[in-house]
Amino acid sequence: MPAADTLYPCPFSKGYGIPSLQAWLMLKIFALYRFVTASLFAMLFYLRFGPSLLGSYDTALYQFASLAYLAISLIAAPIAFRQRLGYARLAQLFIFTDIVLITLMMHASGGVGSGIGILLAISIAAGGLLVGGRCAILFAALASVAILTEEVYAIQTRAFETTTLTYAGMLGVAFFSIAFLSVIMAQRAEQAAILAQRHAQTIARLESLNRYIIQHLQSGIMIVDDGEATQLSNQSALRLLGLERQPATLADISPQLQQAFELWREHREQDFAIVSLPDRSEIQVRFSALLMDGETLNMLIFEDIALYNQRLQQSKLASLGRLTASIAHEIRNPLAAISHAGQLLAESRALEAQDLRLTEIVRVHCQRVNGIIEDILKLSRRTPSHKQTIALDQWLPAYLSEQRLNLGLKEDTFNVSFKAQGLGAYIDGGHLKQILDNLCANALKYGRPEAGPLMIEAGMAQGSPYISVIDNGPGINADNLQHLFEPFFTTSHQGTGLGLYISRELAELNRAELYYAPGEKSCFTLLLANADRAAIEI
Repeated sequence: MPAADTLYPCPFSKGYGIPSLQAWLMLKIFALYRFVTASLFAMLFYLRFGPSLLGSYDTALYQFASLAYLAISLIAAPIAFRQRLGYARLAQLFIFTDIVLITLMMHASGGVGSGIGILLAISIAAGGLLVGGRCAILFAALASVAILTEEVYAIQTRAFETTTLTYAGMLGVAFFSIAFLSVIMAQRAEQAAILAQRHAQTIARLESLNRYIIQHLQSGIMIVDDGEATQLSNQSALRLLGLERQPATLADISPQLQQAFELWREHREQDFAIVSLPDRSEIQVRFSALLMDGETLNMLIFEDIALYNQRLQQSKLASLGRLTASIAHEIRNPLAAISHAGQLLAESRALEAQDLRLTEIVRVHCQRVNGIIEDILKLSRRTPSHKQTIALDQWLPAYLSEQRLNLGLKEDTFNVSFKAQGLGAYIDGGHLKQILDNLCANALKYGRPEAGPLMIEAGMAQGSPYISVIDNGPGINADNLQHLFEPFFTTSHQGTGLGLYISRELAELNRAELYYAPGEKSCFTLLLANADRAAIEI
């Protein structure tokens, strides 16, 4: 698509364009040149500063041509400056009138030998720059034909004592040479302009992309100058600092931040600080210097302390997971030997009832330790997610029927309720089953199912489907809420404390969110990815 600020003045070369501002500027300069030239032609003829060839052959013709040239220049110059006429028409009018009127003044002054014809070379060059394309060759051809026609007419009428047909031919060759050169120069200028435009577009796209990336970074970024005035800040920085708009200076954010910045300027090695905000929250900030075209700017990178601690904890948990997985493998073999020995011992007929009770205790606790090992191994070798579209209105009833059958539960143990129809979730079916297995197991264990059925609710929230497991329990103690999804945290003497942690990990693996909603009853909600995202992700 051609640019809106590009002109295409030549009808025979529709692909040849000239930037609008550049084209009108050159046309105005050429209009001034024509006005000055026309004025000189008239002044030199009427003032007569000594002998002159102007109008020496035909005074009337010269007067007509020179005055017409001056009048057209006077009328056309304001039109060009005010851009009252189309650029192409005005430029072509300038070149055509130059060819006709300069040829007439040349004939009236004695033909080619007067030297006036050489001025057509300037007009042809201007035509190549102003109109360009094949039109430049057309102007050269018209000027050559005009010169040769005038010379042939002079020869036929014997108007002049000497004829210079050879000189006329040389002028024609010069016109074509100038036209070709002007076309080449104009094409190079066009290619340079196109290249510059492409570079400008690329730079604009990169700048827009960089701005988008900076604005959507999770870390907050703020640029300040040496006077502590803020130059730029992204949305994450404003969110982390609790601000609605970009502050003027660092002092407007926090006095501690200002002090930390001044300390860093004096001691560059201290580029890390934890500062307090007016709302008594803490935030991590890192300082670095930016050198840009001789100007020194400073970049402040803000990061949430909670997020920083979470990353630290995840790193520790990853190391701990590898360690515990290794230990679990080592424990499994002697545990199997103990369990097998207990089973063989229980089969002995010489054992008394009290000894048999001891073997039962060994068996139960071996199963419990084996369950802990299984959970740890599941955590350490988490399988990748194979997401698919799942229709919850069909999947949930089938899942609850399977749960009742496997666990030997009554028909009214679970009560499923759909708050919306046609719910489609994009998740790994095996991971969804594992998450609900943990939630339902906790509801059966802590949620007092004898007080009424456990509610499984499905609906839409925030534009995404959700599944809530609601039991009849008293809820979770406020002191335990902050540790709810931590690994190995449990209030039961028989639990491993890994169920909710694994469930949240599986939810995050499927771009879902698992959270607890405190209230009169315990409610765990799994906010799923919408099935409409499947096409985007694929």
